[in-house]
Amino acid sequence: MTTTEPIIDGEDAIRRALLDAELPPLLAALAIATGDPALLPDHLRPSTVNRLVPQGGYSVAQQEEARSLALATLIAMRDGRLPARRASNGVLDTVRFLAGADADRYLPLLMDELAAPDDPAAPGWRKDDLAPERPFHVVIIGAGMSGLLAAYRLGQAGVPYTIVEKNGDVGGTWLENSYPGCRVDVSSHLYNYSFFEHDGWPLYFSTQNVLLDYFRQFADRSGIPEHIRFGTEVLAAEFDDGTCTWTIRVRTPDGDTELLGAQAVISAVGQLNRPSYPRIGGRDDFTGPSFHSARWDHGIDLTGKRVAVIGTGASAFQFVPEIARTVGSMVIFQRTAPWLGPTPEYHAPVSDGLRWLFRHVPGYAQWYRFWLFSSSVEGGLPTVYVDPAWPRSERSVSAPNDERRALLTSYLEHLFAGHPDLLRAAIPDYPPGAKRMLRDNGVWAAALKQDNVELVTDPISRITERGVATAEREYEADVIVYATGFTASDFLVPMTVTGRDGADLHKRWTGDARAYLGMTVPGFPNLFLMYGPNTNIVVNGSIIFFSECEAHYILECLRSLLHDGHRALECREDVHDAYNEMIDAANRQRAWGVSTVNSWYKNALGRVAQNWPFTLMEYWERTRTADLDDYHLL
Repeated sequence: MTTTEPIIDGEDAIRRALLDAELPPLLAALAIATGDPALLPDHLRPSTVNRLVPQGGYSVAQQEEARSLALATLIAMRDGRLPARRASNGVLDTVRFLAGADADRYLPLLMDELAAPDDPAAPGWRKDDLAPERPFHVVIIGAGMSGLLAAYRLGQAGVPYTIVEKNGDVGGTWLENSYPGCRVDVSSHLYNYSFFEHDGWPLYFSTQNVLLDYFRQFADRSGIPEHIRFGTEVLAAEFDDGTCTWTIRVRTPDGDTELLGAQAVISAVGQLNRPSYPRIGGRDDFTGPSFHSARWDHGIDLTGKRVAVIGTGASAFQFVPEIARTVGSMVIFQRTAPWLGPTPEYHAPVSDGLRWLFRHVPGYAQWYRFWLFSSSVEGGLPTVYVDPAWPRSERSVSAPNDERRALLTSYLEHLFAGHPDLLRAAIPDYPPGAKRMLRDNGVWAAALKQDNVELVTDPISRITERGVATAEREYEADVIVYATGFTASDFLVPMTVTGRDGADLHKRWTGDARAYLGMTVPGFPNLFLMYGPNTNIVVNGSIIFFSECEAHYILECLRSLLHDGHRALECREDVHDAYNEMIDAANRQRAWGVSTVNSWYKNALGRVAQNWPFTLMEYWERTRTADLDDYHLL
C-alpha cells in the first residue's frame, strides 16, 4: 500500500487532481482524516436509487460544491491549519453517508470490509492452542486465487498444508489465459484480497500480466510457494471410512504416481479452467494451426494471416480488437450477440489526479475501495429479477429490465450508426442479464467495422481442410482460434473423487453438480469446494469476495473439528437438498433462469448450476459461522 505523503503542491495542482476524484468517498476520507462532519452534509449524500451512476448521482452543482469542500480541506491540511476536531460518530456516520438507507442492513458486512487492511476475517485461533498433538494436514488442489487464499488462512491458523498445482507457477486462470488483450472486467481496486490491497494499480481494469504479478507477490510475501508441489496433477482422491482421512493420488512432474495423505481436502480448481471446444464436425481435418484462446499459441505469428475466430464471448471480445490491427483478414463466427455495458475507462490508465489523491489523502484508497464494494452489494440484481406480471418473452423480464434493454440498445445504435447490418447482428435477442454482459469502450464495434473484418451469423456446418464452412459458403483461413469458453459445469473433472462408503462424486452428480453453500457435499466428509456450484456472481461484486467468504467458512469448520475433537464433518442430505431447492427457485426467478438463450450458466440438463442468485450480504451472512447442526459429525 502507498504511504501517505505530505501535500506540497500549489492550489492549481490540487484543483487538477480533484477533477479526477470519485467525490463521495473522497469526502468520506477527508471527514475521517480531519474529524469534520461538516464535510458530509445531508444534501451531498449519494444517490441510493441507482448505486452505479457516476459520482453518486451528484449534479454538476453538487460536484462543484464537493470539490470546493475538498479543496479547502486539502489546502488547510497542507498549511497545517485544520480546526480542532469536532465530535462525531466517525466511521459509522461515514458509512451511513455513503451507503444510505442500506447502511444499517448491511452494516456488519460493510464494517468488516472497511476494516479489511486490519484483516478482521483472519482466523482468531491457532491449531497449537486447540489440538497441539493432533495430526491434521490439508491438501489444497490448485494454486490460483482461491487456493492461495485458502493456504494463507491455513497458515495464519498454523494448520499444515500442501498445495498440488498442475502448472509450473501460481495464478490459475491468470496464468493460463494469456491471449492478447486479456484483462479483468471488475475494477482493479475491487479485484484484490481485502487484506492485501493494492492502490498502485496502473489501469482501472487490470491486464492479465498485472494480475498475475499481484498473485505472485502475494504468494511470495506469504511464504506459500514452499508448500506447493508444482507440475503435479491430482488423479484421484479417496476417503477412508475407518481413519476418516483422505488419500490423494497425484502424477508427479516425472510422470510417476504418488500418494498424499490428508485429514481434509480443499478443491480450488475453479470453474473456468478447462477449455470447451464446439461439437462441430471436421475439427481434425483443418490443415492449418488452430488453438483455443485459453491456450493461446504465442509461437504463431498472425501478421498478415487469414484468421477465423469462432465465438464472440468474453475472450474474443478482448483479443479480437488486439489482433484485428495486424491480421490480413478476419472472419468472426457469432452464435449469440453479447450485451455491451458502456465502460469508457475499460482500457484507461488510472488518472494522475486519482493517483495523487491516493498518495496524499489518508485513507482515500481504502474508502474508494469501500465505495466500489458498497455499490456492488446488490449491483444490478434488481434489474434481473423476474416480474411475474410482466409479459413473458425473450425481450425482457420486468420494467427495470426493459428499461435497461432500451438503454443498452441505444448504446449499440450509437456504436453501429451507419452500419445497419452490423447493428442487426449486434442487438441480442434475449433479456439483459441472461448471459454475461461485456464491458465495452467502443473497441469491439471499431474492430467489426474494419475493412478486413467480417462478422458471420450463419451457423457453422463443419470445419474443412481449408477453413470454416456454413451452409452458404466456405471461409478459407490460415489459422482458427476457438473462443468457445470452458466446461464450467464439469466440476472437478477429470479427477476421481470417492467418498464415504465408496460413493463416486461424479456418479452422484450425473452432470448436475450441487453442494451446500457451494462447498460441502453429503457423503464426502472434510471435502470443501471453492468456487463450487452456484457460487458464480453475475451482476454484483467480485469473485474474490466469495472466495474470502468460503475460506472463512472452511476455517470455521476446521476450528470446530479441532476444538471439539471430531474427526470429520459431513453435510446432512436434508440440509443440502433444502438449500439447493432454495437456490433453484431463486434462479428460476432471474433473467438467466427464465431465458432460453444458450449460456454457460446452465448445465447440460438446463439447470443453472453456476450462479448465486442473491446479494453479497446473503452469502456473507451464511458463511460467518459453521452451524454444526448442518452436519453429521464423525
